[in-house]
Amino acid sequence: MQDANRRGFIKTVGAGTLAYAVSNGVAQESAASRINVGVIGTGGMGTGHVRALAKRKDVDVTWLCDVDTERVNIAADIVKDESKPRPTVIGDMRKLLDDPKVDAVFIATPDHWHTPAALLALAAGKHVYVEKPCSHNIHEGRLLVDAAKKSGKFVQVGTQSRSTECVRDGIQRVLDGAIGDVLVAKAWNSQKRSTIGKTQPSDPPGNLDYDNWVGPAPLVPYRKNLLHAVWRWWYDFGCGDIGNDGVHDIDVALWGLGVNAPPSGSAAGSTSVQHPERVSCLGGTYFFEDDMQFPDTQYAICEYPAAANGSRKQFIYEQRIWTPYVQDGYENGSAYYGTNGCLIMGHTVGWKLFGPRNKLLAERTGSADLGAHHTNFFNCIRGTEKSLNAPATVGHQAATIVHLANIAARLGRTLNFDPKSETITSDTEAQSLIARQYRSHWGAPTT
Repeated sequence: MQDANRRGFIKTVGAGTLAYAVSNGVAQESAASRINVGVIGTGGMGTGHVRALAKRKDVDVTWLCDVDTERVNIAADIVKDESKPRPTVIGDMRKLLDDPKVDAVFIATPDHWHTPAALLALAAGKHVYVEKPCSHNIHEGRLLVDAAKKSGKFVQVGTQSRSTECVRDGIQRVLDGAIGDVLVAKAWNSQKRSTIGKTQPSDPPGNLDYDNWVGPAPLVPYRKNLLHAVWRWWYDFGCGDIGNDGVHDIDVALWGLGVNAPPSGSAAGSTSVQHPERVSCLGGTYFFEDDMQFPDTQYAICEYPAAANGSRKQFIYEQRIWTPYVQDGYENGSAYYGTNGCLIMGHTVGWKLFGPRNKLLAERTGSADLGAHHTNFFNCIRGTEKSLNAPATVGHQAATIVHLANIAARLGRTLNFDPKSETITSDTEAQSLIARQYRSHWGAPTT
């Protein structure tokens, strides 16, 4: 697949991260500016973070937390193999958060733990790097944005395209008017997934603390196609592939559409976020015949209200996770349709900018840069950079599209959304899905 580096870059990102750090002088940081890090969740992406962080000379990975004892010990050996002290391994994140020497935590858990863990970390005085989507539902996203502002700590969301130079160059050209006024942006997730099969409840393996894996979510029986990684296809724990791969493309598309700035009239430092007013989405399991609860095929349309001296804008999302071919040259990507041209981007591959009559005006290639995203986070903590590339507000904006699209597809109707109150109006059933019920557990948000 042309876009295979999206899923494969985790394996090779360590070397690239170190090269980036050295070239930018980060590897020469003094001991006084070293940052102590704990990683919560050591699965696929979590291990990718551990591998990259262990190669950095300006960071010490002191704690690793995972409810699977086998996975957490494998991750600890990765750090040790880089001639670093072996981190302390635990299964309960509260022990990590109680350590006053930990400056920042990386959260690479399943989706249902992202916001609860981030809220606990912020309350403990830690800076937070949280994987995408930053929330399991719209209400959690608002809790995260507000908690980040209240704490005064940095919260970086794991949409690393925000720090990838190739992507930043392409988006800046769009925002600078290279294709005129952008009225429509589209994102797509087109790839070939595998079936998750059908299973029955069974006993969890002995190396897994299943009760704490479930955490504050409803306690449902364990089954083999629930974890690892397969949790993302279940309502209680994931957000579907739109929240997995799709949210990367959604985030970049919204960025180029020009709806990332706070709404007109917002106060300085506001936590307000621009959201669409109407969302329609059709979708379902058209291809797979398994236990998957989220759509394998999805088409969403969102309409943004007119800004001052502007016009309404439209965002489109397409998903087909059973297709063995690429779309518009890129397996996963985004497109920006302007009044004087368009830009097509595969944000882990590159982009092409076209003028009138499809004349190719510019192009560039470049892969995702996780190391740059880490560096931006650490530099903000040190005070050598002023702003995060993917703060909680940005993560909440993209995640809200994920949640609204999923709700609309699940209910089969158009949603009217109040961007200011972040509520679905005139639809009690849909409004009930912007939050969730938590079971009695130490990780459940108290707000």
